Amino acid sequence: MEERVLMKGNEALAEGAIRAGCRAFFGYPITPSSELAEYMARTMPKIGGVFVQAESELAAINMVYGGASTGARVMTASSGPGLSLKQEGISFIAEGELPCLIVNLSRGGPGLGGIQPSQADYFQATRGGGHGDYRTLVLAPSGVQEMMDLAMEGYDLADRYRTPVLIMAEGTLGQMMEPIILREPVTQFVDKPWATTGCVGRKPNVVNTLHLDPEFLEKRNRHLDAKYKEIQANEQRAETFMMEDADLAVMAFGIIARIAKRSVMEARKQGIKVGLIRPITLWPFPERVVAGAARKVRRFLSIEVSMGQMVEDIRLAVNGQVPVDFYGRIGITPNPEELTREIMRIAEREGF
Repeated sequence: MEERVLMKGNEALAEGAIRAGCRAFFGYPITPSSELAEYMARTMPKIGGVFVQAESELAAINMVYGGASTGARVMTASSGPGLSLKQEGISFIAEGELPCLIVNLSRGGPGLGGIQPSQADYFQATRGGGHGDYRTLVLAPSGVQEMMDLAMEGYDLADRYRTPVLIMAEGTLGQMMEPIILREPVTQFVDKPWATTGCVGRKPNVVNTLHLDPEFLEKRNRHLDAKYKEIQANEQRAETFMMEDADLAVMAFGIIARIAKRSVMEARKQGIKVGLIRPITLWPFPERVVAGAARKVRRFLSIEVSMGQMVEDIRLAVNGQVPVDFYGRIGITPNPEELTREIMRIAEREGF
């Protein structure tokens, strides 16, 4: 029988990264992500790793650039405003094709906002966030077990595509505790001949993002674009629930998807044919699953803790086949009864 341990989401993510081979963490504390940095501060010295509390978020992300260029599995984490400060460095990391793990335990905004949970960093996460034509692969866990599992898988994806991978989770998910299964540590890693590990016996490796020759700059951007198209083709991921005969498709990610699943079950008890699609990759967005559902359902409902951001990607994927509704809260996590009422309201209005 597998052993289960009780862990906080932030701790599970940190432990997952360590078990995936992370040996360097560079960060700056900010609520609600600070426990992740604290866990790394306690653990890294015990395993021969490096923990640095940088003087700022800008310094931390540039340390990630340096650490990742050596081929090591490195990580940083922050929340909301801290991620905003890291965006220039993330753009540099993306162009340098440096694999790493970046975590956003998201909180309310804009500005300093508040420390309540939020999903309003969706645009920042899925549109790159910084300057230039680049993307980050974005994973959205919905439970503490997935905080560990997706941290470990995130490193594999980062190494496979030589790209930064972002984990976006609401602050609530970082703070809550659940029993989880501790995964086996990773012991095999991909070869990284591009890494800056010394050049005895070979040509020196250089990680550079300045390209003054316009033709070479275009060549670099086309190379990156081809990689992003490959990621879009191969890595779209979503969970579906009760979608086989659904008239209404509810879409939600992260911890809200768990709440929405309960509401779907309650609405089913009242005779409403409703199902759930949970994006696991926010980018690439699971457009194939959504487009396929759009050929069967009569309507979509996007539920978010924001003013409505993922709803735009749903509408793009649906491509006008069916209408898309939106229901959102700001800094407040809706409860199952509230979401069930919204589902029932739409069903009554549309005659489902």
